[in-house]
Amino acid sequence: MRNSHKEKDDEAIKEQKQAIKASDITTAGRAGCWAAAHTDRKGSSTLGGCGGFRWGHNLVRWMVVAKRPNGGAADISWLANQIKDLRAAIGPLSGRASMFCDDLCLARYLEARNWNVDKAKKMLQDTLKWRATYKPEEIRWHEIAREGETGKVYRADFHDRDGRTVLVLRPGKQNTSSQDNQLRHLVYLLENAIINLSEDQKQMIWLIDFTGWSLTNSVPIRTARETAHILQSHYPERLGAAYLYNPPRIFETFWKIVKYFLDPKTFQKVKFVYLKNEESVTLFTKNFEPEVLPEDYGGKSKTQYNYEEFSKLMMKDDIKAAAIWGLDDKHASLSGHRVAPEPEHCAAQAT
Repeated sequence: MRNSHKEKDDEAIKEQKQAIKASDITTAGRAGCWAAAHTDRKGSSTLGGCGGFRWGHNLVRWMVVAKRPNGGAADISWLANQIKDLRAAIGPLSGRASMFCDDLCLARYLEARNWNVDKAKKMLQDTLKWRATYKPEEIRWHEIAREGETGKVYRADFHDRDGRTVLVLRPGKQNTSSQDNQLRHLVYLLENAIINLSEDQKQMIWLIDFTGWSLTNSVPIRTARETAHILQSHYPERLGAAYLYNPPRIFETFWKIVKYFLDPKTFQKVKFVYLKNEESVTLFTKNFEPEVLPEDYGGKSKTQYNYEEFSKLMMKDDIKAAAIWGLDDKHASLSGHRVAPEPEHCAAQAT
């Protein structure tokens, strides 16, 4: 019986290898697909170390969940051809645009548009225009540190059970009024979450904690609309799930408006967690190891947001981001107060 299974596995690997060789996927992607095709059931690559494994592993995962527009099942050859067609459609790229548009990026935009090349092309071109103007990869912590004083948005020091990066959003701790700065702060942390994703992940988790939230300190509707637009239009398939943790009843009024800004796929990823609803709490906590989940969210960890420590972490990540994008490390020589800016309320007390 085991021989029978082995023969089937070997045949499947052979078919994938032939499809990979026949495809026009990039060299790194092909190497990764080859490694993924040789991955055993325990997740170990029988080819040993392979620099392209991340590419192939993710592309094969996409192949499993992807459906062709006509409803048929996808395969690695079809997926590679979709990527090839999209790359041809957008034409030659250079600089950061070329770095941004790797095979996994193209696959995300294709998935967001139901694998329609023309629609994915339009979406991707809009993003490239936005990135060329907004330059999200150039935002640095010291520029938006004021927004981070209260920890209203931060990258958590824990992951979910799938190893996905977690962004904690606490709208009740809103401390500024500038929509532009609030959005730059969020975009900065989206970019930061992405560069800290593990190699086998493409999505992040949002944990939105409504402690202290009210309509009086909620963001304006236009800010919520722009936030949804940026996430859905320029970071497609980056959100794995958004947990709305213990929202008050009054939030229903706000939600009735905001939900219309979400496309159906994003809407399906929103999960409400009510402390008085045991089922919803269980559905939430089962996605995290109790040892790493903070006590505030039903876990055992006593970790708390620390502005000074988080500032130092972000400055280190700024250097990492600069290296990834080939930018000059223009912040390495900043003085101590710029590395971890003093919160305004503390500065006021000192004077």
